[in-house]
Amino acid sequence: MPNLTIKDIARISGCSVSTISRVINDRPDVRPETKEHVLTVMREAGFVPNTNARQLKIQQSRSLVFVVKGTRNLFFSDFLVQLQRAATLYGYNGIVSYLDENANEIDAAEKILREIKPKGMIFLGGSVANFKKGFANITVPSVLTTLVSDELDFPNLSMVGVDDRAAAYAAVDYLIQQGHRKIAVLGGPVTSYPSVMRREGAQQAMRDAGILFSDKLYGLSNYDFESAYHAVNSLLARRADFTALFAMSDVIALGAIRALVSAGLRVPEDVSVIGFDGITMSRYCVPVLTTIVQPSEQISLQSIELLVRQIEHGAPAQTITLQPELQQGESVKAI
Repeated sequence: MPNLTIKDIARISGCSVSTISRVINDRPDVRPETKEHVLTVMREAGFVPNTNARQLKIQQSRSLVFVVKGTRNLFFSDFLVQLQRAATLYGYNGIVSYLDENANEIDAAEKILREIKPKGMIFLGGSVANFKKGFANITVPSVLTTLVSDELDFPNLSMVGVDDRAAAYAAVDYLIQQGHRKIAVLGGPVTSYPSVMRREGAQQAMRDAGILFSDKLYGLSNYDFESAYHAVNSLLARRADFTALFAMSDVIALGAIRALVSAGLRVPEDVSVIGFDGITMSRYCVPVLTTIVQPSEQISLQSIELLVRQIEHGAPAQTITLQPELQQGESVKAI
């Protein structure tokens, strides 16, 4: 008899559904003779319990979903390992959902809630506009990680990250302190809140130093190697004149360095490059990358702690802003 259910086994054996369930789960509160009778019926009927569904239900009761916006962002890859480790410490399992960089993370989250029903969600990357428009439909405790915005105020949304504007200011100010005044900026579009904040911080540092920033020195790039490579080639093709480059992520910085070297330029002798994030690769590439290091381990642990407090104790949402650090490498040279 194909596609039998425990209801069919209950009918054939003359036992209740709850008894069949207890036998399947090997519970001790079933009489030995009843257990043997049910197991015999199951064997003769060729019934195999669907333990996958049972295990999924158990997992879902302690599940957190990590919504990752950007499939090729190495910073998020490193970050996910730390989030998973932190979630395990609290007895939760993380389910990762990858989205395209231009996808709507709130629409995706609503679908996930309907299908998986997790206890909470953590968003890695996101659009402030998308959150403002649709996050009210997200009913579970959530944390927006690596992004802090004073434009968002929801009772179930915590935020943990660095001040992107101030961190970008520090990066460009460091270049200025090394004598650079012709500084290119490579980053994302106006739809990316971190990119907007980092561009504002970079331009403010230039203004404070009396440097007029030209739009000709801004290269539009996604947060991946290939996009950064082509963005730098576009800057060089229009003869943009710069001695230093601020990249809004380490991945962008590494793609930019590859393009500069391919064009016959030396880093840092001809062009200094500073990145943002502090991914592991930044310490092992050639040259070692000068970058703004986000405290990813601290951010991930704080994010999980806040989420668990909201889930288990009904704690209010919080916003935590952490301090990045400058990692001095070999990719910046004073002039």
